[in-house]
Amino acid sequence: MIEHKGIKWYYYQGALLPRVPPHYEVNLTNKEQKELLKISKALFLRYTNEWDRDGGEFWYVIKEKKEGLETYKSKIRNQIKKGLNNCIVKRVNREIIADNGYVIYFEAFKSYNSFHKPILKEKFKESILNSNDDFWAVYTHDNLLIAYANNFVEDNMCHYNSMKFHPNYLNLYPSYALLYTMNKYYLNDNKYNYVNDGARSIAHNTNIQDFMIKKFTFKKVYCKLNIIYRWEINLAIKILYPLKKIINKIEHPLVNKISVILKQENIRRSFG
Repeated sequence: MIEHKGIKWYYYQGALLPRVPPHYEVNLTNKEQKELLKISKALFLRYTNEWDRDGGEFWYVIKEKKEGLETYKSKIRNQIKKGLNNCIVKRVNREIIADNGYVIYFEAFKSYNSFHKPILKEKFKESILNSNDDFWAVYTHDNLLIAYANNFVEDNMCHYNSMKFHPNYLNLYPSYALLYTMNKYYLNDNKYNYVNDGARSIAHNTNIQDFMIKKFTFKKVYCKLNIIYRWEINLAIKILYPLKKIINKIEHPLVNKISVILKQENIRRSFG
């Protein structure tokens, strides 16, 4: 992580992103963009601005409304109640997830339509133990861990950083129990401005954000995606972009990564 003009930036798969809440307006001059690329040696910068604009191809999924069973229709209320009756949801120490969460992570990963590979158990444990996130666990009444989440708080809002559910226990409605409990904790008890499940997914298809919007009154908040490339990456994209439809059909780990970058570039170009 590096700091530039009061903003902390972190590396993610070759890119440099600002460690700020999504509503924070990041604006860089051309000189500042070049300076940051030079300092960081990242392949490209990625940041957003124009929070809560009238639409577009990029968004975050957030919830601002206070949580409560009375706000839902009867079907969703019953699903939440089933989850709360079947499961025990509580905040836990990171060591519990580090020692017992890998099976859930690995089994959940199998269902993803993604070119990414699951990390190894030791790497998983190390990343959990080095984290300062809030950790949540979902247990059956037999004390079996079947789901977990980790979140982090900044600037009076909470990022829902990651949620994993063991696919064999989805019939217990753990997602309903976990989301309802966390929403109440962060929005009602702690009175944060909103909770955030992250930006539009580009690397792989995910149903969790659609689930949150449909079931838990999350909403899309649109913003502008900005990407600034190093000159050689910019040149490569200009060459490859006309071939994006062909590249998207090729199944190969390296080609899949290029395909994601081109999808991201397509979104960037949609803003003119």
